Formats: sequence, structure tokens, C-alpha cells
Amino acid sequence: MKDPIFQLCDQVRETSFALHRHLRHGHVEKVYENGLAHRLRKQHLPVIQQHPLNVLDEDGTLLGEFFADLFVDQHLVIELKAVRTLVDEHVAQLLGYLRASRIEHGLLINFGSPKLEVRKYALSDPL
Repeated sequence: MKDPIFQLCDQVRETSFALHRHLRHGHVEKVYENGLAHRLRKQHLPVIQQHPLNVLDEDGTLLGEFFADLFVDQHLVIELKAVRTLVDEHVAQLLGYLRASRIEHGLLINFGSPKLEVRKYALSDPL
């Protein structure tokens, strides 16, 4: 049986593809954020939009916060983009969020190109 986090990622990926097939590319990021959150909630998944997550120093000191586009089931950070192509800075942004918040799993999803891009990232040691 598949690990629950991978099942969740598959569910988000399939839902993203369905949304992209419906809307296609060309909308602003917020439209995709709202659409994906709506469709995931219809599947009874707990989804928080623009959820504040703490950025912690290595000793646990609070340094600030960032806002995850979507935070699903208290385990998955989703960073959405609506750009022509993903670049290294987008990957660095998501990995920074994961490291700083000590959350292990994240998806980087780009709705802005004709072909949907979904990339999964996991930190084996989020501390």
C-alpha cells in the first residue's frame, strides 16, 4: 500500500490536471489557487489558503513567517505559479519554505504553460 503522503500528492496532481484541462493557461495565479482549493475541498480534504507558517532558526527561534499558497491536510505545502516556465528560484522558494517551517513534503505546480508542470519535493531531514 502506498504511503498516505504519496496518495495525497497523487490526488492533488490529478485534481490539478483536471483544473488545468478546464481553465487552460492564461489566468493569474489566484484563479488557480482558488480553483484548486475549491476542488480539493469538494473531495473533503482540509485545505488552507495563504496559510501562515513559521520560519524557524536552527535552534527553534521564530524568525518570521511565510504564507503557503495552499496547505493541505497539515502535511503538504503547495506553491503555485502561473508562469511560462519554472525556474530555479521557484524551486529554491519551495525548498526554503520546507526547510524553514520543518515540513517535509511540498509540491510546486505551474499552471502558466500549455502543459501543466507538477514537481514534488521532500526533505528527508526537515530539521
